Amino acid sequence: MDTLEKLDELKKLAMKDETVRKELLDTKNEKSPLDAFCKIATEHGIELYPMDVVEVGEEMYSTMKRSTNGGGENAPVLDGQDDYYEMFLMEIG
Repeated sequence: MDTLEKLDELKKLAMKDETVRKELLDTKNEKSPLDAFCKIATEHGIELYPMDVVEVGEEMYSTMKRSTNGGGENAPVLDGQDDYYEMFLMEIG
């Protein structure tokens, strides 16, 4: 199961279980939000690590950049990789 599939499974769980949803939303108040988020996911059987979440955004950004004019200097300006942690919280919020 890749990272996007894991995030999808976690989202399904959060939408079914209000306690899990609240735990995940509350991670934004932690000292290390992404670490806390991944710890909760793993506690609920979805093995997820902070680098997994960071890398999925960077991979998609890099792919998009390369697909535009070969990713050279003429590629349009992109704002950066997606923050899947923040996007996840918005979706379940």
